[in-house]
Amino acid sequence: MSKCEEALDAPKPERPNMPIVHVAAAALVDADGRVLLAQRPQGKSMAGLWEFPGGKVEEGETPEFALMRELEEELGIETRPCCFSPIAFASHGYESFHLLMPLFVCRVWRGIPRAAEHQDLRWVRPVDMFDYPMPAADLPLVSALRDLL
Repeated sequence: MSKCEEALDAPKPERPNMPIVHVAAAALVDADGRVLLAQRPQGKSMAGLWEFPGGKVEEGETPEFALMRELEEELGIETRPCCFSPIAFASHGYESFHLLMPLFVCRVWRGIPRAAEHQDLRWVRPVDMFDYPMPAADLPLVSALRDLL
């Protein structure tokens, strides 16, 4: 019996009552097919974990515009909304909020990514991404990205 089939046999859950945080993330893919992972800095939640770069979508922003802004702030690279192709999204409940995060592939940008807000950056082959500890919301996105690349 699957996890979903088991859930259907249990009482209906209560409607969640927590804030929804909208975040946009990018899988930057280089010419060799590697994906850029960024390590969360010390002092932030989930410090030391590896993630797709990106950040919160501000009021009135589209996810693509938020990515353009965040990638410039975090990595020092220039992009445009037309550089992003959506491939998957994460919907994950953490203890105090629910994360909704589209993942976009980006193969075109200007500049060399540098770690302005992260501890470290790594170019990783998709088959090796599970070797890097990641936030729970990012893990299902790795499978979708591996299938695409």
